[in-house]
Amino acid sequence: MPTGAQQCCAPTSVKGLVETIRTIAWMKEMARQARAESRIIGLVPTMGALHEGHTSLIARAKQQCSPLIASIFVNPKQFGPNEDFAKYPRRFESDSEKLKQAGVDALFAPEAAEIYPKDFSTYVHVEGLSERLEGKSRPGHFRGVTTVVMKLLQIVQPHFAYFGRKDAQQARLITQMARDLNLDSEIVMCPIVREADGLALSSRNAYLNSEERKAATILYRALDRARSELAAGVRDALQLQSVLHRAIGAERLAAVDYAEIVDAESFEPVVRITRACYVLLAAFIGKMRLIDNMYVETKSPGFDELMFHL
Repeated sequence: MPTGAQQCCAPTSVKGLVETIRTIAWMKEMARQARAESRIIGLVPTMGALHEGHTSLIARAKQQCSPLIASIFVNPKQFGPNEDFAKYPRRFESDSEKLKQAGVDALFAPEAAEIYPKDFSTYVHVEGLSERLEGKSRPGHFRGVTTVVMKLLQIVQPHFAYFGRKDAQQARLITQMARDLNLDSEIVMCPIVREADGLALSSRNAYLNSEERKAATILYRALDRARSELAAGVRDALQLQSVLHRAIGAERLAAVDYAEIVDAESFEPVVRITRACYVLLAAFIGKMRLIDNMYVETKSPGFDELMFHL
């Protein structure tokens, strides 16, 4: 075990809360012990403000892993200068209780100075995939995401790491990074979790007032219209984009940032639906920007029959 000065940073256990690890040294030590015991380590990285989407990742991870580590770290490197880092919801005590109830073994919750010391100067950038869509709308965002995820994977060294499909481009970037850099962690992408009215769960939904919350369902409704067109035989991507734009344009509180149909691997635009793809949406609801997507794959050769994952 770490000795000397490191002992003052031992994991803490507050009544009602999951065991919390604050330092990289202690997190590495816990992971080292688990690997020495031939245990399967799982990691669910989060920025907190937990919802049922996060707990669905935990439930999936618990089927494969023990110990299961969750992290809470609001990563300053992935926020732009005019974004919501300062006001991003921070609910550490309630989040910790949710993690305990979900059966997480430990919470890794470092301070920013622990992850990014004063002399920090190394970043991870996935070329090509990082520049489009979310990367274009939020310059520098993905560099921050891939850098912090790389650090978490290096610190915890999980066998499996779990991400939600709502951030499909992010999950694809992380998969590419893990493959390119020969990481031992397997990236597991899990389904989107939605409210009863179709709105994809997001920590940022808390920013919406009641009128905006109702309007936000237009993302799901637009995707569902695209699904109907695809089911009816439409394969032209421009026609589908027009459907998305018209649907969102009919909601007075909504404005499209992008609406694209892209190849599921390269995330490059497609002209016709002839292979697995994503229908991707980003839209402003009032001042809040939300994303959503639908994954489309085939049931049969030739893309005559499709499967839709909303």
